[in-house]
Amino acid sequence: MISIKELNLEKEIVHYIDWLSSFGKNKNGGITRLLYTDEWKEAQDGLKKLMEEIGFDTYYDRVGNLFGRLEGSLYKDETILTGSHIDTVVNGGKLDGQFGIIAGIIALKYLKENFGQPLRNIEVVSMAEEEGSRFPFAFWGSKNIIGLASREMVENLKDANGLAFVDEMHRVGFDFNDPDYKGRNDLKAFIELHIEQGGVLEKEEKSIGIVHHIVGQRRFTIEVRGEPNHAGTTPMGYRKDALYGASKMVHSIIDKALEYGDPLVATIGSLEVEPNTVNVVPGKVIFTLDTRHICKDTLKQFTQEVERIIGGISAEMGLITSIEKWMDCDPTAMDEELVKAIKKRCEEEGLNYKLMHSGAGHDSQIFAKLIPTALIFVPSHKGVSHSPEEFTEPKDLAEGVKALIGILKDLAY
Repeated sequence: MISIKELNLEKEIVHYIDWLSSFGKNKNGGITRLLYTDEWKEAQDGLKKLMEEIGFDTYYDRVGNLFGRLEGSLYKDETILTGSHIDTVVNGGKLDGQFGIIAGIIALKYLKENFGQPLRNIEVVSMAEEEGSRFPFAFWGSKNIIGLASREMVENLKDANGLAFVDEMHRVGFDFNDPDYKGRNDLKAFIELHIEQGGVLEKEEKSIGIVHHIVGQRRFTIEVRGEPNHAGTTPMGYRKDALYGASKMVHSIIDKALEYGDPLVATIGSLEVEPNTVNVVPGKVIFTLDTRHICKDTLKQFTQEVERIIGGISAEMGLITSIEKWMDCDPTAMDEELVKAIKKRCEEEGLNYKLMHSGAGHDSQIFAKLIPTALIFVPSHKGVSHSPEEFTEPKDLAEGVKALIGILKDLAY
């Protein structure tokens, strides 16, 4: 038996990643594999065949989540789950989502070959969807597994081409869960291995990130109304310049975020100006705010301060402002005992790790609502993700798989 420490997994990982990346591959090397498209179904069917060849029992659930299973010998009603999502963003990279699936397959293969049948069931899942890239709904895969999704949430959704969610799901052979479905009750833990999608691990020269929290997020659209007017004939003191007001708001919001310091982040990601003409004083500006933190109270306090900042500038400049909050997602803690167990495993195997938070959302935050969950990161080169330039050194990918093997063995054997 080869010990986990001695495993040489780099070539195997790269081979499987390159193979899976061929499904939905674009001419520029990126991948577009959206929920319920032909490319998506071909990838799922390809994974199903691969897992069967390795010796796993495989099955789809009603909505298209794919599972590969090692049957437990003793605790047949208890399952340890690992994996990630198979869908991509448009023109995404080779690792986001699918690395966690390949890692799970390799981990189960190693455990099967070296330790035989587990005491508890172990499953690797290729989840149908996480990104929300085709239809305006995210986490369809994980929410269905634990019973947090329903037909009503998606039955009226259409993609950018006008194709209906329900029609496309039926077209590739899947359907909704029964109305009385409450989610799986056999799941005892979910372990997700994922690229960091940030630059912290690479900068600190760590191969493994053990996540203790996934940040909460609040997202807003702010509309600032002034008066459009002639750029030449309207004196500066008479203007109600929406862009000037919005600029002061943006400046003050970012200054306030810097004052709070890490791990709070605030991003003004989109700004629209009307009439957006060189010789007219701007009459309306719409901008967005995305803010995140691992503490719910801090996130709430910061956004309340932002609202006061916007209100004060509006009153001072005679502007009319409206604020729409369209996302309010609480921070999510990973299971403390699993975090300790992964930390212990990394120390035993000599893996170079860091305890950290996740600034991006993941399927783990959905599972963590109901079952013990852990999230493990490997570095992302230059923090790049959702791009064909996405890259992680194979040696770091291998370290992540070793950490995954270790915790799955502890939980299932």
